[in-house]
Amino acid sequence: MNAQQILKELQTLDPQNPGNWPLYVRIAVVVILAAVIVGGGYYYFVTPLLDDLARAKEEEVALKTDFEAKQKKVASLEALKAQLAEMERSFGTMLRVLPSKAEIANLLIDISQTRLANSLEEELFQPQGENPKEFYAEVPNKITVVGKYHEMGGFVSGVAALPRIVTIEDVDIKPAGGNAAKDDVRMIAVAKTYRYLDENEIAASKPKAKK
Repeated sequence: MNAQQILKELQTLDPQNPGNWPLYVRIAVVVILAAVIVGGGYYYFVTPLLDDLARAKEEEVALKTDFEAKQKKVASLEALKAQLAEMERSFGTMLRVLPSKAEIANLLIDISQTRLANSLEEELFQPQGENPKEFYAEVPNKITVVGKYHEMGGFVSGVAALPRIVTIEDVDIKPAGGNAAKDDVRMIAVAKTYRYLDENEIAASKPKAKK
């Protein structure tokens, strides 16, 4: 059967009586209907499911990203907690090294004893005004001592070895001159120690909020 015969046969088909259609026509119609049904079903049923699946995958990626970000924050938080604990331990250690207000007098005596132990002559030991900081105060003392150069070194080393923090700053060493021995030198410096402020002093040093 050629194409013209097939076309002529199709034109004579009775739509009211499909049972009399040729077999190949009925098969073709069934295939077309099945394709339409499958295509429609895919569009109306499968496509929404695929869209839901795509959204679910996007949500999964977003949730995974959010989880990883929060996990990093938790890890950072633990590291910060450990760092804070270490800072608190270091702060406590530092406070134990700083004398209290009542201990400053004994510390100044220790400095004088260190000078005597190194055979230095004291010309000046003059406490200066305290300089309050955030949680501690600087306590500077102007000193002038006379003696041999190696005795000066022993004095500075002895002060550095004291259990409390003392620094020797603004050091100026010159020949002693005058009635001193020929090889004597004079050291002018600031012996600075530190003490921690108690809670009342810290509260008093903070600026008061304006009403």
